Amino acid sequence: MIPAVAAAAALHLIPRPQSVTFSCAHTISLARPLRVAQSIDRGALALINERWQALGIPLIRESNRPDIRVHAARLPPQAYAMRVQPDGTIGIEAADADGAFYAFMTLAQLPQRTGGAWSLPCVEISDAPALRWRILSDDVSRGPLPTMRYFKERIRTLAAFKMNGYSPYMEHVFIAPQDPLPAPLDGITPAQLGELAQYARRFHVAFIPEQQTFAHMHNTLAVERYAGAADLPHAFLLSPASPISVPYIKRVIDAELAAVPHPPFFHIGSDETSTLGLGQTAALVRQYGLTQVYAAHINAMHAIVAPSGARIMVWDDGIEKDPSIMPLIPRSTVVVNWHYGDEATFMPYISLVARGGFDQMVAPGARNWNEIYPDIHAALANEERFISEGKRAGVLGLFQTVWHDDGESLYEATWYPVLFAAANGWQRSASDGAAFRRDFSAAFFGSDDSRFAGDVATLADIESRVTADPEDSSDYLFWADPFDQRIAARMQKVDLRAVRIEAENVEQHLLQNAPLLHRNAARVMYLAARRFDLLGRKFQAAQEIRDYYADAQRNAGMKDSPSLRDLFWCKYWFWELRDGYEALAPLYERAWRYENRESHLASNLERYHLAAQQNIARAAAVDAATYEDYVRLRRLPPLESVLQLR
Repeated sequence: MIPAVAAAAALHLIPRPQSVTFSCAHTISLARPLRVAQSIDRGALALINERWQALGIPLIRESNRPDIRVHAARLPPQAYAMRVQPDGTIGIEAADADGAFYAFMTLAQLPQRTGGAWSLPCVEISDAPALRWRILSDDVSRGPLPTMRYFKERIRTLAAFKMNGYSPYMEHVFIAPQDPLPAPLDGITPAQLGELAQYARRFHVAFIPEQQTFAHMHNTLAVERYAGAADLPHAFLLSPASPISVPYIKRVIDAELAAVPHPPFFHIGSDETSTLGLGQTAALVRQYGLTQVYAAHINAMHAIVAPSGARIMVWDDGIEKDPSIMPLIPRSTVVVNWHYGDEATFMPYISLVARGGFDQMVAPGARNWNEIYPDIHAALANEERFISEGKRAGVLGLFQTVWHDDGESLYEATWYPVLFAAANGWQRSASDGAAFRRDFSAAFFGSDDSRFAGDVATLADIESRVTADPEDSSDYLFWADPFDQRIAARMQKVDLRAVRIEAENVEQHLLQNAPLLHRNAARVMYLAARRFDLLGRKFQAAQEIRDYYADAQRNAGMKDSPSLRDLFWCKYWFWELRDGYEALAPLYERAWRYENRESHLASNLERYHLAAQQNIARAAAVDAATYEDYVRLRRLPPLESVLQLR
């Protein structure tokens, strides 16, 4: 038998199983459909056949003469053992339905292709998760709001990679029956929330509502009907001093729990309450103190949620700032410990909560917010260390976060860091970046072309290059004016040619190659590469325009001067940038519509059109300087005045 470590490395599985051995040198042909008993888990059958159909593998069929047999065994919860035997039969042992489901998810990734033919290796696998809970926290409130189709696709993909919880982060997007005004018109209805919870259960995923109840409530407090609950005028915090606050949030939570009855957890948010003690809350805090007021809010939310049987979850930053809150709140509270930096250790935060006697989950971040493509280097460093330390400390689970603070980032760009976290949450030992990269193309894209994972690595390298200043983000730089001398000075440190060559390598590969699985994720990678390419080009173009214009000024009065050529080129360069933004708009629109509802799309597309309009106006301004100043007067005003720069 091949040793377990070598066997696991030879297969491209995410997550990697705990133990894998090749039991023989034979392989099992998949030229004919495998058969399974009619009692098979319907969600497992749907997922494995969805993957195999895309790969061109015959679908598993139900039969009273099955090749795949599932047996009960004395194993830990969610654990399984699987044996693929030389005679083509597959035996699965599991203690519970979850374990059997995860065995099928491993089987889904197990086929290998040789010479165009698919087969299964003869292997023995035993496996169990390191963390009981592996949950995705998904921001659906800052702009991107998934369609029902994409909500379901997201849930299926999480389940396929052995995550078992999905928690949509909601501020104002739920259309509460008695309080519909804060939500967008295409917000999440109670019926949709209930449908998603039922759908998730089919794939062994717990649906965990995540409703902000304290801060992050501006979109509700901007509605005049609820403005009286704001700590500061139309601001951020739902003030516990207002008689409106608790009744309002109770109506919302009650409606969500009616749609999703008896979830294992209900997240009450309650992070970043920086204005607590100001404005309307000032007198309350003076009377009772910040500690008591914050704890009273958690206790009030617990009283609302408790009848459902769910345990409340709360972000840890309030407790981290003031540990004396912990003795005042229910011991059943689950503290969600969120930290997104590349810190030497996260143990001080984990230990603080543990000393309070609370269950906790570690919450690293995908680092996608405010970026063209996630900061993969920062995300993986954060996830690997935080999750590894959480496992060693015996935390309850993983609560991986994806945020859309800028309102325009696309979820499809986050699968790499999300699945890296999923792998680390399941595996006993850490999934290092190199091993994960080797597995990603096959496991996620269904391709033996390792360049798909290489494209992710290249985009990560570009992200690091363009954000040479730690205070910048790539999305900010993409929209920033390249004629802003403050930004242009920082970008002088960036090798723009290297950025563009790397981006164009990704573009070319993805134009010429489409994966069998998750094609839209590849399209979003292509869009990111195009945006990086344009980001680099616009800063190149701005400097070239400055240089050409300066040359035109120097030679304005000379015979056979190159000035007219220089001025035409300045205009053409602005037209090039105009076309660059307009070409990206339909690509972004397509990517958005694949994932999200219509609300907020128009405002995001407007940024592309405004950027194009700015370059149209600047081209026209150069044209005016050409014909009104140079052609007629043989002189040119400063470029700053032509372009009306600061």
